Amino acid sequence: MIEQLEHLERDGVEAVAATTDLDELRARESELLGKKSQLTTLKSGLGRLEPDERRDAGARLNECRRQIEAAVSARRSELEAEARLERLEAERLDLTEVIDGPRLGHLHLVTQAHDQLEDTFVGMGFTVAEGPEIETEWYNFGALNFPPGHPARAMYDTLYVDYGDPESTLLRTHTSPVQMRVMEQNEPPIYVVCPGRVFRSDTPDASHMPVFHQIEGLVVDRGITMADLAGTLDEFTAAYFGRDIHTRLRPSYFPFTEPSAEFDITCVICEGEGCRTCGRTGWIELGGCGMVHPNVLRNGGIDPEIYTGFAFGFGTDRLSLMRYGISDLRDMFSNDIRFLRQF
Repeated sequence: MIEQLEHLERDGVEAVAATTDLDELRARESELLGKKSQLTTLKSGLGRLEPDERRDAGARLNECRRQIEAAVSARRSELEAEARLERLEAERLDLTEVIDGPRLGHLHLVTQAHDQLEDTFVGMGFTVAEGPEIETEWYNFGALNFPPGHPARAMYDTLYVDYGDPESTLLRTHTSPVQMRVMEQNEPPIYVVCPGRVFRSDTPDASHMPVFHQIEGLVVDRGITMADLAGTLDEFTAAYFGRDIHTRLRPSYFPFTEPSAEFDITCVICEGEGCRTCGRTGWIELGGCGMVHPNVLRNGGIDPEIYTGFAFGFGTDRLSLMRYGISDLRDMFSNDIRFLRQF
């Protein structure tokens, strides 16, 4: 019997190693270890042997079973790995963009807009300032005349950072904190624009994104009036969009300016004739503006009895939408090379 077991073990291990798929392996396992296998038949004949022979044959039979089971287990792992790789290869999707021939990269549309805006304002005598994207509650709200619990805070879907006291640190909701830092660090006259990325808890749609870009302007000097604000906005609009595009101001409210206004520009699509984009009015809202509130000047270390100023701000992403006639803001951030090539 021991000789039979040795042949059975050798042949069984070889047969298992020769299997090519899991179904064949299952059939081979049943043939070698199942109830009708030769190994089971030999086990049932142990009782007819002498005690000493039965002990040796029993030990050898158990060893034979262990070797075949180990071979089955190892081969199953190999075949399962091969099957998994075949399935993954069959399901693999090639998402590589195929570009014919070598092409030079270029700046993203948002970056182009920032560079063009900065050049325009620098040409008008402004300097450029930047600040941190993670801000304190003081710079983002408190210093800008948002008292604690003020209803205007609800206008900003704020994303707070888990740092320091609760709701003391946040991702800035606008670039106005940069203006506060500029006033703290510089004596008037101040003529500065502050471009940058801002964050709000918005649901992405055709005209909103949770991460977007703004540019704000601040002027603080002696004798600054609302007329200077209106003239600056009109001059910027003409320089950026062309002399056929003009601005108008409408009364509004912001905690950090008084008086406050929304400023519209002539619809760049129909040039004031009236179209679907502008709702047949001939005008498109661009941003907010106003005279800097005396409390904001004081918080920036500037005496409002001596100096006055104005501020304005608008979203540069929407500006690009209007300038290039893009219908969906999300297209600018989808990284679809077919879209990006157009600009």
